[in-house]
Amino acid sequence: MEINLGKLPFDIDFHPSNTLVAAGLINGDLHLYRYGANSLPQRLLEVHAHGDESCRAVRFINEGHAIVTGSPDLSILATDVETGSTIARLEHSHGAAINRLINLTETTIASGDDEGCIKVWDTRQQSCCNSFDSHEEYISDMTFASDSMKLLGVSGDGTLSVCNLRRNKVQVQSEFSEDELLSVVIMKNGRKVICGTQSGALLLYSWGHFKDCSDRFIDLSPNSVDALLKLDEDRVITGSENGLISLVGILPNRIIQPIAEHSEYPVERLAFSFDRKYLGSISHDQMLKLWDLDDLLQGSGSTLRSQEAMADSDSDEMDVDAKETKRKTASNGQALNSSSSFFADL
Repeated sequence: MEINLGKLPFDIDFHPSNTLVAAGLINGDLHLYRYGANSLPQRLLEVHAHGDESCRAVRFINEGHAIVTGSPDLSILATDVETGSTIARLEHSHGAAINRLINLTETTIASGDDEGCIKVWDTRQQSCCNSFDSHEEYISDMTFASDSMKLLGVSGDGTLSVCNLRRNKVQVQSEFSEDELLSVVIMKNGRKVICGTQSGALLLYSWGHFKDCSDRFIDLSPNSVDALLKLDEDRVITGSENGLISLVGILPNRIIQPIAEHSEYPVERLAFSFDRKYLGSISHDQMLKLWDLDDLLQGSGSTLRSQEAMADSDSDEMDVDAKETKRKTASNGQALNSSSSFFADL
């Protein structure tokens, strides 16, 4: 299933409980589509969200009743899913272009900008509750460990940061790698952090030992790994600069199989539909493609039981406390006392 977006997309997100998908475009527009197995996709909304600037980041919030978007215009916009009307706009939410948004909890989201700043927004307090100046270059991706309340960020400066939300500080930052870090996921039941890089290698960090990677998987691709999407604790789906989407096993590290080819252009983002029936991908061909996940995974095997013993051979103890395609300063985070009304109406 394909949707011609008409412009280059930067981000996509699926509704948490319905057959809706949102896309943020280079011209600042937000598009919302309804999809179905037996019908053509239908565009429900086209919102000119960010003027002449691009819409780089998109996330559903508030149980899918609203969509937040981030932009180089420094604003975060909340849009009503039913009407397309603006709920709230937070101007100057960052000091630099917003490059990434992710959901943390039911009432918090995180944003990352082009100068390496990560902020956490609390919808109940209607304010920014954490700010971490943890990187020197653009925030390329983030992920969240909910059990320990740790927010992990990766950056074009080649480092991985771990922000402790309970203690409101950058707990640890990795040494500089030789690569821009472009994507990040947590796997192996929280024991491993996987980072995609500009060179095409996957860097594996052991939880609690973030200073340097414990392993490198260099056989995946000579092209950058721009997108990572965790399938299960042992397998990750990768999107690469050459347009290939691959299924990769982690510990043991191996390419299980290429599962799709979006186009000849870089895969910018990957996401699952709420029921995991579809895998969504976007690239520079202006197409949003929805792949039937069962069809993609046919022949790959549903489990990797024969290799689990090998996977555990690299077990490290957890330390509980211990772009417009490639985009662009300090250490400790500090709480913000601002009380913006951004989420007042959500």
